[in-house]
Formats: sequence, C-alpha cells, structure tokens
Amino acid sequence: MSIPQSGGGPIERHEQLAEYLASGCKPKADWRIGTEHEKFGYCKDTLKPLPYEGERSILAVLQGLRDQHGWAPLEEGGKLIGLTKDGANVSLEPGGQLELSGAPVETIHQTCDEVNDHLRDVKDIADKIGVGFIGLGAAPIWTHDQMPLMPKGRYKLMDGYMQKVGTSGTTMMRRTCTVQVNLDFASEADMVQKLRVAIALQPVATALFANSPFLEGKPNGHKSWRARVWRHLDDDRTGMVPFVFEDGFGFEAWVQYALDVPMYFVYRDGKYINALGQSFRDFLKGELPALPGETPTLSDWADHLTTLFPEARIKKFIEMRGADGGPWRRLCALPAFWVGLMYDQSALDAAWDLVKGWDAETRETLRIEASRQGLQARAGDVDMHALAREVLAISEAGLKSRARPGAGGLVPDETHFLSALKDSVESGKTPADELLDHYNGDWNGDLTRIYREFSY
Repeated sequence: MSIPQSGGGPIERHEQLAEYLASGCKPKADWRIGTEHEKFGYCKDTLKPLPYEGERSILAVLQGLRDQHGWAPLEEGGKLIGLTKDGANVSLEPGGQLELSGAPVETIHQTCDEVNDHLRDVKDIADKIGVGFIGLGAAPIWTHDQMPLMPKGRYKLMDGYMQKVGTSGTTMMRRTCTVQVNLDFASEADMVQKLRVAIALQPVATALFANSPFLEGKPNGHKSWRARVWRHLDDDRTGMVPFVFEDGFGFEAWVQYALDVPMYFVYRDGKYINALGQSFRDFLKGELPALPGETPTLSDWADHLTTLFPEARIKKFIEMRGADGGPWRRLCALPAFWVGLMYDQSALDAAWDLVKGWDAETRETLRIEASRQGLQARAGDVDMHALAREVLAISEAGLKSRARPGAGGLVPDETHFLSALKDSVESGKTPADELLDHYNGDWNGDLTRIYREFSY
C-alpha cells in the first residue's frame, strides 16, 4: 500500500487532473523499472505471524534494518512504519507483510541486485531474532483473527470500510502478497497501448505466477487465491476496467473513472481524515463533508489515485498488479516479463496484435479462470498455456532487442531472468501446482512444511 503522496499544490482547474497523469510522460531514454514485492513474516518456533511490537516483531525487523543497514525511518503517530534509502522504500502492508518498493532503475540486472540485497539484509536481521520470511500469494495457514492490523491510519479506515463492500477486502489486506512492476510511458498514445496490453494480459501473469493454493491449512480450489480475493473486494475500484478499450480512451477518461471511485481519506498534518464513501467530485467543489469548504490539492489527487485497484492502473506510470508474491527467481521474472513486452515497440505491437480482437467477456473470463486453473485456464478459443508460451516468446524477443548487458558485460541481455517462467511453460506447472504436488505427496498433508522448504 502506498505512503502519503506529494503531488503538488491547489487544484484550480479540472484540466490539472489529467495534466498530473500526463506529467509522467518521458522520452524512452528516461524510462525506468520500479519493482515492488511483499512477503509474510513469521516466528520460526511457533510459525505464527509477526505482531507489530515485541522481541520478534515487524518493529524489530524495521529497527534492525534502520540501525544495522543504514535505512532512514518513516514514522506515523510516533510509530516506526517504514524506511527509506537510495530512492527505495520499505513499508508495511496492513497485516504486517513487509514490502520493498524499489528505486527506479534502468535494467532488470539492477532491480534483481536490489531485491537480492534487500532479502539478504532482511534475512540477516530475521535470523538474529528467530524470524523467517516467505513469499506466497496468500497466507497458507493463518486465520483472519491471527493477523494483526498495523498501526497506520489509512489501514484503520480501510479495514472498517472493507467490511461494508464486497466480501474479501479484509482478507486482501491481511492475508495476501503480490509482486508488481511500475513502468513508464512516452505519450498519451503510448500509455493507451501499454495499458490495454497490460489489462488484457494480466491474467497471463496471474497464471504464470499463481502461488496461493492454500487457505487456513488446506487447498482452496484455486491456483491463485489472491486473484480470487481481488475479484470479490470492491467493484467500484477493482477489475478489468473495460472502458480502457473504448475509442477515445486517454488520460481524461481515466480521470472520469477515478472521480467516480468513492474516497477513503484525506491526509492532513500527518493524520488520515475519514472521507469513506465520499466523492472527489464534491471535494473539487468544496463540498466534501469531511472538510467542508476546503478544496483539494494535487497531493490529495495523488493519494486518491492510490486507492484505485484495477488489474493495472496508471498514475504517473503504469502498475502491473496481477501476480502473486513468490520465490526469489520470480521476483526478478515479473519485471523482466513486462519490460520485455512494454519497452520494445515491436514486442508491444506483437502483444497488442494478440489481444486486440478480444472482447470484454473474453478478458474477464480469462481473469476468472486464471485464478482458478492457472495455466490450464481457457476462455472460449483462448488456451492459457498456449497463450502464455506465445506471450513469453514475445517478451523474450523484446528483452533481446533491448540488449541491456549485465555482470560487467558478461551477460548480453536480460532474457535469463525469464528462465523460471520458461520452466513453468515447458512443464505446464505453476508454483501453485508444485506446492499442491508436495502437499499431496511428500508432505502428506502437513502444510507446516512450506515454511521450512520455501522461505527466503
């Protein structure tokens, strides 16, 4: 979840809303890659989730990173709730999941080095206090009541609201983890093409990265329970946003969509003011019940944009939001997958050619079936396994065309970061399938084995 935004000063013209999005346009030479991933922490002796405070806790991990690895603290209400260093942030998800929001970098080699350094530092602190971390799309055993709510004002407001809309909002907050990548666009037309490809192919990412087949100690009937959770969260702010594919779509159309999404809060003087269910349109007119007579700033607009949760979304960049959290190799594979598709024009055109004939029903069916069946999903004539193979080949070609070397020039490009996904396509098995094989095989139904064998 996002930290408070710094978007700018007063909104005096409606056009500023779209201009804020358009200000993210960059020449190709300035495009960057920002990878984010979340992970669950637990006590090694009890296998229970970490509380916020205590000898073995989220706070102890944050303090260790601050004191021993040079991270600067971020506080809210006098409590340590995040860290920052070198353009990156470590933040807390609602249930105590630890998130790295990486710095904007130029290559997958750099983002993977960043992930590796972060996981090494986290493990250093965790080992000293008897804590472990694991990458999964959903907590495999823990119940809702076992998951603490972190001391952030945003989460307290969201937690109450989530219980009034949809059926799985509090599950999303406390018991899911994702990996995502944030990518740039050059122009409004470039944004439109990239966002359409991103939305249409997000189910492929869901299938390839499916890694949440368990809930409360047993199989849940889905390869990606995390994706299933998002389908039952809040229809006002989630989904496949079909209007993106309509003629004339652009920044202003996204503005109109965002204005129709009910608000969560307004951030003032270090505090979150309850604006649950209220209208940003009213805020623009100075008629927001939470702050009567006051009009918003661009920072308020930036904050509001962080409360939209479709499968891909735009701010000053595009966020790919369809993948489960997972093991180390896949934390590098997710940005490689999307960079290969998005940052080479021939690859982007090829990806668009694949999906431009699909209708909204096909896209939605793929979304649903990807969460249920992973690579075995089908939507009409679209076979997910065959589609994933084709999309992965396009991504690999895009990375080859980028030709960004690593390891001092010894590695010619970034294609090797796709190896985990290529293995899945060749075997037909996602991480969820492999976990289920263990559960039904050598684990003999003992799901506690997942912590010992799949932690970082």
